[in-house]
Amino acid sequence: MTREDGKKLPRSFYDRPTVEVARNLLGKRIVYRGSQGILIARIVEVEAYVGQDDPACHAACGMTKRNKVMFGPPGFSYIYLIYGMYNCLNFVTESEGFPAAVLLRGAEPVEGLDVMLANSPESARKTPDLCLSGPGKFCRAFGLTVAQSGIDLAGERLCLEDHHDVVPNVVTSGRIGIQQATRRHWRFYNGDSRVVSKPR
Repeated sequence: MTREDGKKLPRSFYDRPTVEVARNLLGKRIVYRGSQGILIARIVEVEAYVGQDDPACHAACGMTKRNKVMFGPPGFSYIYLIYGMYNCLNFVTESEGFPAAVLLRGAEPVEGLDVMLANSPESARKTPDLCLSGPGKFCRAFGLTVAQSGIDLAGERLCLEDHHDVVPNVVTSGRIGIQQATRRHWRFYNGDSRVVSKPR
């Protein structure tokens, strides 16, 4: 399918229970129109973070300058920096005032691979798809930083599209890279994709 065949996801897509949104994001395409051109990738791995009762969610500590976009309306980007070097892209979900989001952990390149590789270290270029395996690697390849936090996903600059890509092998597991609430099976990934964070 060409890009023109895709349908941009409306705000109502994000205005639903976060775990449901997370699962439905598999197979959708993320489109970023930045200074380096148009970059597109197919989502293969995500994690849900839901409300202040979720100890692994950034909102567990209440509203801060960093996470306030999570408390806003659904359908906006939330990008944060970890370890002082890795940017991580999230999609804000549920109704305004309830802080929740879906973390993008992995995606398969569809368009703009040359730019993604140029943004990635030499080690990632040996296996091109793996430059998008992991939230930090994805943002680096796409050139996304905290400067792009708060973008309206209903706009043109950064959005998600539905191209009706079917994901027959959806795997659910506990979230990874966290210390709390690891038993909540809110991680979803395409079991047939190699662009998935370890462990599978």
